[in-house]
Amino acid sequence: MNLIVDSNDNGIRIDKYLASKLEFSRVAIQRMIDNGKILVNGDIPKDSYKVNIGDEIVITPEEIKEATLEAENIPLDIVYEDDDIVVVNKAKGLVVHPGNGNPNGTLVNAIMSYCKDSLSGIGGEIRPGIVHRIDKDTSGLLIIAKNDIAHINISEQIKNHEVKKIYRALVRGRIKENSGTINMPISRSLSDRTKMAVNKNGKEAITHFKVLKKYKEYTYIEVNIETGRTHQIRVHMAQIGFPLVGDSTYSNGKNPFNVSGQMLHSYKLEFIHPRNGKKMELKADIPEYFKNVIDRLDEEENS
Repeated sequence: MNLIVDSNDNGIRIDKYLASKLEFSRVAIQRMIDNGKILVNGDIPKDSYKVNIGDEIVITPEEIKEATLEAENIPLDIVYEDDDIVVVNKAKGLVVHPGNGNPNGTLVNAIMSYCKDSLSGIGGEIRPGIVHRIDKDTSGLLIIAKNDIAHINISEQIKNHEVKKIYRALVRGRIKENSGTINMPISRSLSDRTKMAVNKNGKEAITHFKVLKKYKEYTYIEVNIETGRTHQIRVHMAQIGFPLVGDSTYSNGKNPFNVSGQMLHSYKLEFIHPRNGKKMELKADIPEYFKNVIDRLDEEENS
């Protein structure tokens, strides 16, 4: 599919321009750009690119495939459910969707068993219903879309920073301040492509934190992220010298609590319901292992 930009559309952001010409959401268009499915004058544009008169835009539609994954009866902690969305409290260690090394046993396999055919198809073959994700070793709240209308609506809210994501984390080191904001752009690491890193040429990433409790060598914090970059909290906290306890990727992972994987929990989500417009505020308390570590630190503090 080819489009030529005329004078009526000069200067419009490419995602907005294409959303007005095609039956795709701006989120879907941005994903297509990232996947090299949209070219402007033969080149892959940036998300922020503004079209010019005479630009030739070539769109290669993404192939729609039927999901071939197997539904698996994996226990789920359902926090909220209606005809449009399911909000789950994901367990630590559960991968969100299949990928290299994780062909099954994921949240997607579980949600396919739970919801049957009631899942949005926008995420494609391996991500039915998945609007956003959290890392394997991050526990907590995650929104699943049961239909395309809900998926598009929630995706737009996330893109516009209208979904409030609150996390709980334990970091190494005693933070002096009671609160702070980290505003450092993040991109794929140039030295290790499996990692993310702070990079002046990366995408905007903003993390707010407040201290819940200070210990001698650790700090228990609450984190609110404005943006949703991959590994954002882990990268930002490590960058300022307070890596997450148990994080073997952005610190040495050592801790006296024998915790494997970062101590990070998606504690609260605030968003607008995609159909009825009601303000939603959902919480999931920190998991048992996390509570035990905090209790141990409290006991040591009081002894």
